[in-house]
Amino acid sequence: MRSVNSWLVLASFAACCILVSSKSGYSKEKIIPLLDATDSLHHQDFDLRDHVSAAIASRWQLEVRTLHGGMQEGVQLLQVDNGRLRTSIVLNRGLSILGVEESLTGERVFGWDSPVKEIVNPMFIDLESRGGLGWLYGFNEWLVRCGLEFAGHPGTDLLRSNTGETKELDLTLHGRIGNIPASKVQVLIDEDKPSYLRIRGVIEERMFYGPQLRLTSDLILVAGKPSIQLEESIQNLSASPQEYQIIYHTNFGTPILQRGSKVVPAAKSVTPMNDHAARSVDRFDLYDAPTIGFTEEVYLVEPWVDEDGMTGAVLHNEAGNCGAMMTWSAETLPYLTIWKNTAGIEDGYVTGIEPGSGYPFNRRIERHFGRVPILQAKETRIFRLNYTYLDSSSSVKTAISRINKIQMDRPRELHHSPPELPKFE
Repeated sequence: MRSVNSWLVLASFAACCILVSSKSGYSKEKIIPLLDATDSLHHQDFDLRDHVSAAIASRWQLEVRTLHGGMQEGVQLLQVDNGRLRTSIVLNRGLSILGVEESLTGERVFGWDSPVKEIVNPMFIDLESRGGLGWLYGFNEWLVRCGLEFAGHPGTDLLRSNTGETKELDLTLHGRIGNIPASKVQVLIDEDKPSYLRIRGVIEERMFYGPQLRLTSDLILVAGKPSIQLEESIQNLSASPQEYQIIYHTNFGTPILQRGSKVVPAAKSVTPMNDHAARSVDRFDLYDAPTIGFTEEVYLVEPWVDEDGMTGAVLHNEAGNCGAMMTWSAETLPYLTIWKNTAGIEDGYVTGIEPGSGYPFNRRIERHFGRVPILQAKETRIFRLNYTYLDSSSSVKTAISRINKIQMDRPRELHHSPPELPKFE
């Protein structure tokens, strides 16, 4: 395997912050539209060479495909290759990232084997089916966002209706954002920084007498580097305050997940979500082989942060020579959920490492614990995350050292009982 420079593992997020913080300073930034609902614009036969010099275009491969057949009919897939990784972005499904592959071999780097084999068009998803679990009919992405009005488990919450009455509202699993098509997608390249490419997308979750939230996503790639950087924002477009929730449901299967794999978070505390998870909390960070009949385990992590407000986690295989490092800003993503689902391969052998504005309890419960943030009128919040593929023992060790540096000698509190949940009338 090729080695990842330790500089990349330690500094890739810092490079991301430097890059995105100077967006307005881009001197020769080329904005290339791929999709725009305002003008009913859609570039199916996209060729980067039509927009930038051959020297710049040679660093990148971009392809927009429309899928056909079955429940994926009409799905638009954008694939971006930086010479090291090929990233597949589903434009119809909230800009979710289906998976990431090695450019040369086509082997999977990030992703998993879901029982859902097609990339399901949201028009075939009924979020309210199976008691609010309809989201699962399309769940097969490596990275899918949960939110924005609500993000957790299905159930009920109270809503002040347009008539001024307080009514009970049914919330579905993980919200709507993952099944809303992008309204706008652009490719951005600065001719002074041709090694950087950004995919910018806009998704709007809004309704009359309801939320008016806009997610803007910048996915940032560096030519030849095994990393993906995200800078995203949620804006409240309303004239009134609005609650929001977001969880970055990031899912890993083989080759990183296997018997003996380990997750290393910078954890202040770890709490089981329920009594079932509590029975295995002492080994929350270790993974078993695929187990038929396995019942999911969920652990709620409160992370430690470094002096810059950053935190992170590493997931690696048993041998410690393959893995993923995630770092993110805890200012707006102060919580981490670890979802373990080491079921049979056919049933979805997967783990979720999920930074969020809260945990995946129903919104009513999250509000009780003060974990449902509010955006004031026109206010915007920023979310920063970085994902790095670790393809050698040295890169895994360097990444773990980064997490240990955040943890320092500070203790990790392990709770053996789930939180006591409120009982609503």
